[in-house]
Amino acid sequence: MKKKSFTTLLFLVILFSISAQQKRLRDHGIQIGVLKPGALNAITDVPGVQVGHTTLNKGDSIRTGVTAILPHSGNIFQQKVPAAIHLGNGFGKLAGYSQVKELGNLETPIILTNTLDVATAVNALVGHTLLLQGNETVRSVNAVVGETNDGFLNDIRGRHVTEKDVLQAIKNAKASQVEEGNIGAGTGTICFGFKGGIGTSSRILPKKSGGYTVGVLAQTNFGGMLKIAGVDIGKQMGHYSDNFKYATDGSCMMIVFTDAPLDSRNLERLAKRAMLGLARTGGIASNGSGDYVIAVSTAKECRIPYESDHLIQTVPTLRNSAMTPLFLATIEATEEAILNSLFAAETTIGRNGHKIEALPKKQVLEMLKAAGKI
Repeated sequence: MKKKSFTTLLFLVILFSISAQQKRLRDHGIQIGVLKPGALNAITDVPGVQVGHTTLNKGDSIRTGVTAILPHSGNIFQQKVPAAIHLGNGFGKLAGYSQVKELGNLETPIILTNTLDVATAVNALVGHTLLLQGNETVRSVNAVVGETNDGFLNDIRGRHVTEKDVLQAIKNAKASQVEEGNIGAGTGTICFGFKGGIGTSSRILPKKSGGYTVGVLAQTNFGGMLKIAGVDIGKQMGHYSDNFKYATDGSCMMIVFTDAPLDSRNLERLAKRAMLGLARTGGIASNGSGDYVIAVSTAKECRIPYESDHLIQTVPTLRNSAMTPLFLATIEATEEAILNSLFAAETTIGRNGHKIEALPKKQVLEMLKAAGKI
């Protein structure tokens, strides 16, 4: 009897897992681009990368959270990684930009949260870094924190994210499948007038192009004219800003990681291509939308030690002529990450009874089938 109950429970767990996986774009037969995704089709396909969430979904007005992205599991301050930040549209509050621009490296995990809790996240990251073994004499920390404004669904003025929440997201970080949709920093976000959230995707280059992995994670909270696989979904539904069905302002944070050995200059070139992926979904980077891309190379041979006895640092870096496949991978993975955030998100009711519907997937899938995309 017990064996039968266990078998039934196992079946239900597997069924639930399959159901959850079907929320993703590819599980509906929709293929974006030509390059193959990694095993998880997530930013965590890049070796060593970890992602963690803390979700605050309390009462009738708190709909927010924190998402942490780590380039490796070690002391990031002591073993910094090459990085670059591209401002697609600078209407936002991205902390830590100037030092990354100046020095070309990242020395903390990347934290995503809501607009008014950036300062809290910075304090938490600073405290986290100072307490790490080996950082006992450190007196300067460049904490990198990005945001989107979830104030329609979330009581953003209440500033409910605590330093403990940020530290918990870092603690929760794992190199496994990334939860998407209404999770972490995507709990209260809106995308194309539907419920947005966290989405991720990856691409693997062919061996002749280096075999490198590119992974993207997006926090989607922006508008425009929704397109999926080139089909004008928003136009067909009459759901776009010209009809004043929703505001296009918001923000989108795009995090691009790769194990390709890149310096900050080529990482900035890579970051710019993520905006092309956003455009392919119909995003327009409106006046009030803070659209930022943070690109990082996780290649071990490119890590930058905090202290060294050598005056000259010699690291390998990919040639300019080898960048094109990485550009394509970034565009495709960004497009799919954004769309995955929509497919995974669920209808949400929040502050003042505001309700944002999930993407009507049945209707959308019928449109895509009619267009020959499925």
